[in-house]
Amino acid sequence: MGISETLNYVLFTNPVSSSAGSLAKTAASAVVNYSGLTPRVEYKMIPPEPLWKLAAASGPYMRLAGLSGAAAVVLGAYGAHRKYQNEELKQVFETANKYHFYHSLAMVGLAMCRAPLLTAALWISGTFMFCGSCYYYAFTGDKRYSKVTPFGGTCFILGWLTMCI
Repeated sequence: MGISETLNYVLFTNPVSSSAGSLAKTAASAVVNYSGLTPRVEYKMIPPEPLWKLAAASGPYMRLAGLSGAAAVVLGAYGAHRKYQNEELKQVFETANKYHFYHSLAMVGLAMCRAPLLTAALWISGTFMFCGSCYYYAFTGDKRYSKVTPFGGTCFILGWLTMCI
């Protein structure tokens, strides 16, 4: 007798395991019948829907995610082929583009939030203030709008926290 046959016998076909399983089922049904407990709600599976229908039902949030993602790709392509004055500006650009992509992808799930409008407003504000000021600095070398960057980061954080509401 091989290992698989032994395991099969020990787990499934021996008289103790087969009768123990049926005994447990019988005991469970007896408890339900004796206590008078019956399920009040019958759960039914909803029919599967194509993803494009679910996306269309999410309102403007999927379009918002698409526009933000497209902008992240366009800016990413522009920034990847650009010559930077120094390595710091390139790193600032890469950080801005990374956060832009992250939050564009996160916007796909906005419809599942309890306060999607608030979360969307904070993430869009964060994208403009954080990513926008970083893009501006990376492309021009001008730090004029750098004071706005922390406010954009705060908007990102608050947007994520609104998902806890």
